[in-house]
Amino acid sequence: MTPHPYYKHMEYLPLIGTVAMLNLLGAVSPGPDFVMTVKNSLRYSRRSGIFTGLGVALGLCVHLTYCAAGIGYIISKSIIVFSIIKFLGAGYLFYIGISSMLDKGSALEIAEEKDNVDLTRMKSFRMGFLTNVLNPKATLFFLSLFTFVISHTTPLYVILIISFIIVATAVVWFSVVSIFFTQQKVQRAFFRFEKYINRFLGGLLVALGIKVALTLK
Repeated sequence: MTPHPYYKHMEYLPLIGTVAMLNLLGAVSPGPDFVMTVKNSLRYSRRSGIFTGLGVALGLCVHLTYCAAGIGYIISKSIIVFSIIKFLGAGYLFYIGISSMLDKGSALEIAEEKDNVDLTRMKSFRMGFLTNVLNPKATLFFLSLFTFVISHTTPLYVILIISFIIVATAVVWFSVVSIFFTQQKVQRAFFRFEKYINRFLGGLLVALGIKVALTLK
């Protein structure tokens, strides 16, 4: 007896739930995306943090697209391609991290003239996008999903649902992060210890860059 179409669709709910949970754990784990969003939220504005998160979400769309097309498998098997992505990502994190560590901005000036020093929407968006799309660990994460969790027999609509959940999770999570780190109490603490926080976040980005550069296949 042929199963009812309803039950056939229901069999993919555990798969969708598994991917959603794995993605949520990956999203909330402190990494380059998180650090970049926190840095821009604290140093500039809530808007900057949110647009950084939107850039991260677009980067996720790039990873999802090439993994679904099978290119992720090629990247994972090519030492040259993987290494190019790895060192580009590491270099970008180095650049942003060192820039943050050398930043000599005054907390008083930021507090009084915040609108004048805020990043543009496009620059914030671009920083989030490049941080995510040049992260080889994101490539490996999504490749593992498509290789071990999602098979070639998984219907397209299920992959689209999963992709939507992944992108929506990033948008919501990084928006929450931006809102939290732009609360007045958090901001006052940042302005008081701005130089040290900038150095800490910059050092963390440099450390993440080193970790990315040393990533093995």
